[in-house]
Amino acid sequence: MTTDYQPTKANEDTEVRRDGERYTLVFVRELKHAPEKVWEALTDPDQLREWAPFDPDRNLGATGEAKLSLVGAESEEVSTSEVLHADAPRLLEYTWAGDTVRWELEPTATGTRLSLFHTVQDRVWLPKVAAGWHICLDVAERAIAGTPMGRIVAHEAKRYGWERLNEEYAERFGVENTGWPEEIGGAR
Repeated sequence: MTTDYQPTKANEDTEVRRDGERYTLVFVRELKHAPEKVWEALTDPDQLREWAPFDPDRNLGATGEAKLSLVGAESEEVSTSEVLHADAPRLLEYTWAGDTVRWELEPTATGTRLSLFHTVQDRVWLPKVAAGWHICLDVAERAIAGTPMGRIVAHEAKRYGWERLNEEYAERFGVENTGWPEEIGGAR
């Protein structure tokens, strides 16, 4: 279903914050959809299957344990995660494979300002995570608009500009570009 999609350049508003021994990627997108609609895309398993890098075992709109299965992995990778905060349609926060992912939704005059805070342990992961979310959010935006293109994750993302984005974000963050994730030892 994927088209001739190619991502735009690295998001200029993306930044990195140091949180003690960890690093948080801050990624902001302006979406032309109401917060309630964006919330559904972030929490509903059927909608997440259109764009997210994982499949959840349940709706993420309530706190508690959830299992997130990484899509496109060489072998099955299921993370036992915890939805820490679920305040519809403003805040969603959960753990994923040792990371913390926090989504903040703010209504605007034209839709929603979506802010993603993804905290990782190792700085080398920042450009990879940024490149991945950049593509996922492009795909999510189209799915929310009613023109889904099919999710682009894992190795398939290489065909759609992931390597270029990884390089651009590495340069932007002042992080060595270490290439595709398994080239640096797999998991975050």
